Amino acid sequence: MSHAAASYVHGSSAKSLLGDTVGRLIDRIAATHPERPALVVRAQDVRLNYRQFHAEVERVAAGLLALGLQRGDRVGIWAPNRAEWVLLQFAAPKAGLILVNINPAYRTHELEYSLNKVGCRALVLPRRFKTSHYLDMLAELAPELAASAPGQLQATRLPTLREVILLADEPAPGTRGWRELAAFGDAVALTKLHEAEQALNFDDPVNIQFTSGTTGAPKGATLTHHNIVNNGWFIGEAMRLTEHDRLCIPVPFYHCFGMVLGNLACVTHGACMVIPGEGFDALATLETVAEERCTGLHGVPTMFIAELEHPRFAEFDLSSLRTGIMAGSPCPIEVMRRVVGEMHLGEITIAYGMTETSPVSFQTVPEDPLERRVDSVGRIHPQLEVKLVDERGHIVPRGTPGELCTRGYSVMLGYWDDPARTGEVIDEARWMHTGDLATLDDDGYCRIVGRLKDMIIRGGENVYPREIEEFLYTHPKVLDVQVFGVPDAKFGEQVCAWIRLREGVEASVAEIQDYCRHHLAYYKVPHYVRFVDAFPMTVTGKVQKYLMRGAMVAELGL
Repeated sequence: MSHAAASYVHGSSAKSLLGDTVGRLIDRIAATHPERPALVVRAQDVRLNYRQFHAEVERVAAGLLALGLQRGDRVGIWAPNRAEWVLLQFAAPKAGLILVNINPAYRTHELEYSLNKVGCRALVLPRRFKTSHYLDMLAELAPELAASAPGQLQATRLPTLREVILLADEPAPGTRGWRELAAFGDAVALTKLHEAEQALNFDDPVNIQFTSGTTGAPKGATLTHHNIVNNGWFIGEAMRLTEHDRLCIPVPFYHCFGMVLGNLACVTHGACMVIPGEGFDALATLETVAEERCTGLHGVPTMFIAELEHPRFAEFDLSSLRTGIMAGSPCPIEVMRRVVGEMHLGEITIAYGMTETSPVSFQTVPEDPLERRVDSVGRIHPQLEVKLVDERGHIVPRGTPGELCTRGYSVMLGYWDDPARTGEVIDEARWMHTGDLATLDDDGYCRIVGRLKDMIIRGGENVYPREIEEFLYTHPKVLDVQVFGVPDAKFGEQVCAWIRLREGVEASVAEIQDYCRHHLAYYKVPHYVRFVDAFPMTVTGKVQKYLMRGAMVAELGL
């Protein structure tokens, strides 16, 4: 096999890596763009320019150290999208602390697991959001809180937790209010902060993001300053961000999409972070883009679909939009055409990555033709390497599916306190094995064809669900579709499709199957078709195929 034909790419670039810690980054950007808008949070009526944002970040960072937290201590944030989340995202690493992102949808069992897994010493949370009463759930795990002095918690079930900081004006027993925390950041504390910062290195861990996968207990991907600062920088470069951009960020911060592709992409470029609300709401997002004259908008495909299909969509002037990122799951071509045509997002990019790689490895750029922005996830990011390998670890030829492996500055330190599971995914040569199946074409564009474990093997034929999904999106009645395999006695597996139809239309199973038969090989035609109103989703909009598979297995008695 000639070298030219191997599925290996590396992102050579004239743009070098940044040598900043998160703290030095925010110092530098605030000094360069002090009067540019930094953060707008509409629900909280917060508007800060970079000078003000920097001052708030410093106050919070100094306050954390004044509480007695020390370099390397873990600080959990269990909250929806709020101004305090963004401040803490920059303050914790500035103080040499490790921010632990906790999914706002977690219940007590998952909260207990994650706090104890990484040994959180402090936890920041609101009283409640939607149906989650955070303080009540915490009290269930730590009834000792009610009788303890602030900062002195000793809870049997949460042995490392000492500080509970409440995002409310009125603290509850045993907790401190957020304002009280910032008030600790006085002149003396700021001097101590600046001294402490001198000791920090950009290879220090600053962030733990839990990644569940579809099986097993969540793993804490541990990321450094270098990981996330540089990934944010190169993501913003691919979007052509400048200090004049205003990015609407309706995706969750606890996930790398909001935190790195949103907040860090903005801050590395002096752009403005615009937060439409605590959780995703299509109407609030449209209003925010129009009223704040946002130039960028992020989302997973289901969010863009919800915005386009909103009954009041036509009322909003979205002409300020230019760029953004669609990621999280594959984007149907028709949705992309509408996003470009009706939402003015002519330069929208597609990104691919995983939490363990900070997260982005591939991204399209505005110059890529529209077809490449939907049939691929773009080309390799600067300063990274990717190879595609077969089950023996050999690099496959271009155009052949193989497991995607990433190497470079973006690869996590490892899973927190879990060398065994780290060793399963990072090999001796520091390649991160993603579990994703992909192909690379001769121009270096990457297509994700599925998960290693999502691939359907029907009668010895490899079937890639993504290919069938893309085809079914071309059916005029189909709004959304998910394809997966279910067990079959004769063929090993059969193809199953769950379909959401457009408003007000009806379709039969036979109609869908006939449509496929005319265009697809017989073994790719869905054997089972179900029409559904919704798919089981994670909070970030990732579809949970294993739950659908389980439902079908139960229904069919397999």
